[in-house]
Amino acid sequence: MHASTETPAASALKRTSSKGDSGNAPLAWVLQNVVWIWLVALVVLFGLFNEFFFTVFNMQNIMVQATVLGMLGLAMCLPLLVAEIDLSIPANMGFSSAVGAIVMTQFGLPWWLGGLIGVATATAIGLFNGLCITRLRMVSLIQTLSMMIILQGALLAMTRGKTLTELGDGYVWIGQATVAGGWPIMPLVFVASIVGLGILLTRTVFGRSIYAVGGNPVASNSAGIRVDATKIKTYTLAGFLAGIAGFLLASWQMAITSNQGESFLLYAIAAPIIGGVSVFGGRGNVIGVLGGVLLLTVIQVGLAIISVPSFYVGMIGGLMIFIAVAIDAIRVRMFG
Repeated sequence: MHASTETPAASALKRTSSKGDSGNAPLAWVLQNVVWIWLVALVVLFGLFNEFFFTVFNMQNIMVQATVLGMLGLAMCLPLLVAEIDLSIPANMGFSSAVGAIVMTQFGLPWWLGGLIGVATATAIGLFNGLCITRLRMVSLIQTLSMMIILQGALLAMTRGKTLTELGDGYVWIGQATVAGGWPIMPLVFVASIVGLGILLTRTVFGRSIYAVGGNPVASNSAGIRVDATKIKTYTLAGFLAGIAGFLLASWQMAITSNQGESFLLYAIAAPIIGGVSVFGGRGNVIGVLGGVLLLTVIQVGLAIISVPSFYVGMIGGLMIFIAVAIDAIRVRMFG
């Protein structure tokens, strides 16, 4: 039997550290779940201001509005997890849906093929962004900003400033179909995406590589993880999700405008950050993104119900991003 070599000073230090950790446990829980605390508080608040907020119709409306933003939030969280960013995701959503719709109408293709072409276009744009960032060593912020401007201009040129409305019944079916008393089926796509991406991030080698690369790319490379390949796959998957979001938005609106997707940029960035996806990479999960999406959607719908002017919504969204980033910085500083 070996005698313990731990000194009294070391034992005292360990006891002090343990007490500090247990004392900070409530604060850590609050910082980890702040998005759900906000959500519950706002739901109660808006319900007290206007009882219409709790009606079935409004719940259905929140579900539909959360779907497109949710798909964009999932797409946006992927580059953030590898400590990068993609500002072109909402523009990619609008451009790719227009490409699919125009090709479908010009060549008389079936609606499902037009949708696939749109999603494929968005996926290819995501792949191109990943290649530029990894192979050409371009800064993701600037590269994706330039791509966003290019896609917005291309969409405007393609549509000639007009709204595309001849999409066909099959193309808009998923955005209009309901079951069991008016409940929309479009949110099921978002739910399936949450489950699929959650499994990918937590149960696969690729998912664990994403977290490792975002946490420490140098150590990941030393451990044999192909950092550049992981980032390229991540951007490609983000483009794929943006393409699905574009198809859903066009199907829901039954139209594609010349500025499709531009209004989503702020909220697409805010949703994952508010939900706990770290801007420093390596931390976050899809449940947090869901919380951020629901919170922003409830704010938008709730402010409209209580007749708050719409131009205040953007200011509130920006304030929430600031608060979320500050909370993330505090969380990193206190708990690592």
